[in-house]
Amino acid sequence: MTIPTVRYEHVAFDLDGTLIDSRADLAAATNHVLRSFGLPEIPPESVFALVGEGARRLVERALGPDRRALVDEGVVRFLEHYRAHLLDATDLYPGVRDALAALAHRGVALSVLSNKPADLSEQVLAGLGIRALLGEVIGGDSLPTRKPDPEGLERLRRRTGTARERMLLVGDSAVDVATAAAAGTAFCGVSWGLDPRALRAAAPSLVVDDPAALVALVLGA
Repeated sequence: MTIPTVRYEHVAFDLDGTLIDSRADLAAATNHVLRSFGLPEIPPESVFALVGEGARRLVERALGPDRRALVDEGVVRFLEHYRAHLLDATDLYPGVRDALAALAHRGVALSVLSNKPADLSEQVLAGLGIRALLGEVIGGDSLPTRKPDPEGLERLRRRTGTARERMLLVGDSAVDVATAAAAGTAFCGVSWGLDPRALRAAAPSLVVDDPAALVALVLGA
């Protein structure tokens, strides 16, 4: 359905670092894995830069190239711990709830495209009370591919029949920038994410500093 009064009819959101501040819980799960193997922990700030390409890549990076034999078991331990603690400290970034509600009120389709497993994404969104504001949620295990492959974003676009030029991906990482580019859709970065320096290095044409500015962008205000 065409919504002529808004700039973008469908907005797909990355999850970690975009809608939710999950830094503390991700860092805790990562360091749990390292401790379980008798390895030293790493500073939480170092973990943040490892997030964005799914649990396996996070564990691989945390363990390092010399411990590839530990990765499979490390992923199991990471997901087991994270599943039990995924809402210990995780919360929405300030203003996100109001921004989603404002966009939904105007009829904008809202969805999530994350490399976090789909069931964990669903649990977080439900636990933080925003699942009802969103349509489809695609996680890192929903399809044979994941970001930066464009298939997930294309699937979301097709499900709502949105014209490519009226679709917007919002994210905080270079992976998100590459995903939008591969899909031929617009991208807007958020400056409050997990690794702002990496986002800036990817040189997105649009970046917002708060959710209210994102609402204005989407609505064409």
